[in-house]
Amino acid sequence: MSALLAATCLPTTFHNLFLSGAEIMSLSATLVTNYSASVPAIDRFTQPLVEVHNASFCNITVSYTHPGQNDALVVEAWLPTPGWNGRLQAVGGAGFVAGRSTPAWSAMSGAIADGYATVTTDAGLGTAADPTTWALLSPGNVNLYALQNLASVSLQDEAIIAKSLIKAYYGRPPAFSYWNGCSQGGRQGLMLAQRYPTAYDGIAAGAPALHWNNLFPSMQWPQQFMAMLGAYPHACELSAITADAISACDALDGLVDGVISDVDRCLRTFDPFTTVGRAFHCAQENGTLEISATAAAVINATWQGIRDAKGVQLWPGLNPGTDLTVGTVMTDCSSGTCGGVQLPISGQWLSLFVARDPGIDLSRLSHGEFDWLAHQGRQRYNSIIGTDDPDLSAFQRAGGKLVTFHGLIDQLVPSKGIEKYYNNVAGLLPDVHDFYRHFEVPGMGHCLVGGPSGGPLGLFDQLRAWVENGTAPEQTTVQVTDLQGNLQNRIVCPYPQTSGFEKSCAAETEARCWSCSGLLRAA
Repeated sequence: MSALLAATCLPTTFHNLFLSGAEIMSLSATLVTNYSASVPAIDRFTQPLVEVHNASFCNITVSYTHPGQNDALVVEAWLPTPGWNGRLQAVGGAGFVAGRSTPAWSAMSGAIADGYATVTTDAGLGTAADPTTWALLSPGNVNLYALQNLASVSLQDEAIIAKSLIKAYYGRPPAFSYWNGCSQGGRQGLMLAQRYPTAYDGIAAGAPALHWNNLFPSMQWPQQFMAMLGAYPHACELSAITADAISACDALDGLVDGVISDVDRCLRTFDPFTTVGRAFHCAQENGTLEISATAAAVINATWQGIRDAKGVQLWPGLNPGTDLTVGTVMTDCSSGTCGGVQLPISGQWLSLFVARDPGIDLSRLSHGEFDWLAHQGRQRYNSIIGTDDPDLSAFQRAGGKLVTFHGLIDQLVPSKGIEKYYNNVAGLLPDVHDFYRHFEVPGMGHCLVGGPSGGPLGLFDQLRAWVENGTAPEQTTVQVTDLQGNLQNRIVCPYPQTSGFEKSCAAETEARCWSCSGLLRAA
């Protein structure tokens, strides 16, 4: 059978490919043999690292256009020969990249190692992370077709094309189809559940970058706040206050290990202004500094979330314990005077898509001007890429299963955003836990990057068991590096349940010493 599959890895095998509303421009099929790769967990999110040894697969690359839209999209599928497990696993993108790039190819390598056929798309945007290459058709005119392709259209196209290629190659469609992604890939997964409910049977969506028109202003908020203050703290001050917060809130889960599990309680009980004046050693300055009122104010504003000029919170902030020296609150004091460091992705969204002016100086906006810019984004783009429709009833009726997860010290995307979304879904569908479960991971940064906690690397297999056997994930395991550098296994629970350490348990490194508390229902 494998020899026959290898022999049929030819463009003619796929000559019947059809996509409604599109025109196929080219299709290539190349047999790849003796393929090996090391795939880290950071590229798979819900699956462990894996080594690929001497794999063989048919690489099919499809280029197509939507006539009249002047676009050119590419879908790339890898179909194992031999060893196909009868299933499809699509992988998502990151930032402004829809997929088809080095991290996606790494994720696809992991998929074929596990026997999946796999697919990715570039949504017509290529592999560049910088949207300046495509955002504006001309000065002041946004390329809306390109944005729509990124937001949703390419996702349905990709699923249809992948299933058609699989059927042509193996003689049958996939028995089950899955989506796996984080950040942009997480947003894509939610868009699929919302708009294309039959595309995939199971969706794993990590740190979903949904609510774009609230998310990007919230990312920009710390820089806006510092600009309005006219003052910027040293990075070491931010680290010192963060360390104080961890010290004050660490034991709330019953175990001192450098991880804040109850971020809400920490927000209520720890005041960053109480640290003002404390002396500490600043490595960057190679000397002793005192924590400034500016640093406390910046951290407080970041934790409390974006506020309009009237003081009303527009979106939640990042959580205590988050490393603020990377991501949204970065500063640079190397010249002797501290200044802000613009996060590219939020600046690109606000300047290119909302202001439609790549030359706008975001550091000079008044509070009212900043509010208006955020408001314009919501007006123009919520229906295109907001990805916040809570009505998942069609996905539920189709039998789909959805798992989301989010690190509680995510440096970019506030974890409260997906929590808010889950609660909105639960408000419409009280039996939400029958098809959708969300996991909050204390101590984990954005898509497994940063923090003492690893990711939920068994969650994808749990999703597959839920789809295929009806076994819902009641908990999932993560590994945490404690303050002594030891690895501990523990569990995280479906929201709104929380996990806690059993003080009577002597084996601190074992997951059995943790249990879930609370009711599995809408919060």
